[in-house]
Amino acid sequence: MKCRIKAFGVAREIIGQRETVIDLTDGQTIEDFKVSIFSQYPRFRELKSLFIAVNQEYAEDNILLKENDEIALIPPVAGG
Repeated sequence: MKCRIKAFGVAREIIGQRETVIDLTDGQTIEDFKVSIFSQYPRFRELKSLFIAVNQEYAEDNILLKENDEIALIPPVAGG
């Protein structure tokens, strides 16, 4: 199944682009997706946190992904 990834901040730098489409196996959860993306892009392991949203809503690790989902990678943001 195909899902679209949108990357923000340092996540965009890690992936090398703002948006990409990936192929996932049916039945994958956010937790499965994290294992895959951390394996493909080891720099994600260096982040203190990484929020993931699916279809514009923050997602827990047990959320099941579906065809055409939009997955946003939201790293910590500094500011003041």
